[in-house]
Amino acid sequence: MALVVEETGKTGLSLHGLGVVCGLSAGVWLGAAEAPTKLVNAGFSPFAISLCMVAGVFTARWTFPTLLKGTGYVFEDLAERKHLMVWALLAGALWAVANTLTVFAIRDVGLAVAFPMWNANSLIGLFWGRVLFRELEGASGRNIAKVVLGAIAIVIAAVMLGFSTIHGGAMGRHAVRGIVAALGASLMWGTMYVPYRKAYLSGMNPLSFVTVFTVGELGTVLALTLALDGGLHSSAFQLFRVSGALFWLFLGGFVWVIGDLFQQFATKYLGIGRGIPLSNTNQLWGLAWGALVFGELAKADRQHRWMVIGGSVIMILGALAISTAVASAKEGNSTNEAVLRECRRYGLDYQRTIMAQAGDEFGGRDERRRWWDYIIVLTAIAVFVTLGVRAVVPPLTMDLRWVVILSVVLVASLMVGGWSLWRRTRFN
Repeated sequence: MALVVEETGKTGLSLHGLGVVCGLSAGVWLGAAEAPTKLVNAGFSPFAISLCMVAGVFTARWTFPTLLKGTGYVFEDLAERKHLMVWALLAGALWAVANTLTVFAIRDVGLAVAFPMWNANSLIGLFWGRVLFRELEGASGRNIAKVVLGAIAIVIAAVMLGFSTIHGGAMGRHAVRGIVAALGASLMWGTMYVPYRKAYLSGMNPLSFVTVFTVGELGTVLALTLALDGGLHSSAFQLFRVSGALFWLFLGGFVWVIGDLFQQFATKYLGIGRGIPLSNTNQLWGLAWGALVFGELAKADRQHRWMVIGGSVIMILGALAISTAVASAKEGNSTNEAVLRECRRYGLDYQRTIMAQAGDEFGGRDERRRWWDYIIVLTAIAVFVTLGVRAVVPPLTMDLRWVVILSVVLVASLMVGGWSLWRRTRFN
């Protein structure tokens, strides 16, 4: 009954170690993904920014599963677990609402401050993981202490960052609105991980899950734009005709997809309570992009800077405390019992499901690439190339040296995370 905990795989990398690598890689990419939304300061509505970014997400989300596994594999996986399609659509809808709220937050309080606040989603995810999926049941007192103290640290950090934003007089009115938006995004994103965990307890491949997920997110953000941003007269549809700016939002969506895929695998192998805090190290990278590239803290006073830095450090320490609480065999048994519950509820084969959850894909899957797979990939590439050729540098002050440095970090993390997943699971 302890397969999920003790399985080490062909390369000697434990599932916990693989989950940690995926979580850290997710943090690097998710931290960079919101930088293009700085375009909201150029006069576009948050709904327009969100819709265009999600369009880029939609394009990239279909591309990666097709490239790595092929549509035949994905649709076979979905056919075996039809009940999870509704959950994937729900997760996509929650993501779309949260992403729109983050654009409001960035507009009102800035990227460097908004990031740590919505990363309080780890508290929401920790709650749902314990209540719904028996995470931490059977954990040692030391592991429970790590998780609890980590959660308290995250709360303290969020309070510090909130007060540091309100401090400063003139921006107080907008800061309160930005804080509410960031906390709302935190609630949506924390709840979004419930469908994630439910899918992976059933053995679904993250690549299959995100294929349906993207339909829910694009449909929801389109509905929000039509309902709340002027319908067909929304600036979003005007922005679609501004190809010079559109490329950067599509690029932001592309970057987000890579980070989210790593986060999906981290959630699969570590669970909600551990996977989310680890991927929430993206707040460090979000702070780096906001402060180093866009100079958001350049005019801040000393007290403001120290509160932002202190809150960020405390949040990182809290997340690390939670993520280093390695599950014991007893806690692994509780996880396996949760898997058994899902199998009984939906008529799934327990042994095959437990193997799939551990990254040991059962045989018989068709991973051949068909002609339409190549069309999907080539179409996505053509979209990005077309937009890229027409792209212009956004009218924002940026430090290009730090853009290059942080971009190198992105590529390095992709290579490490992707290679670890391939060697250990072949992206299963």
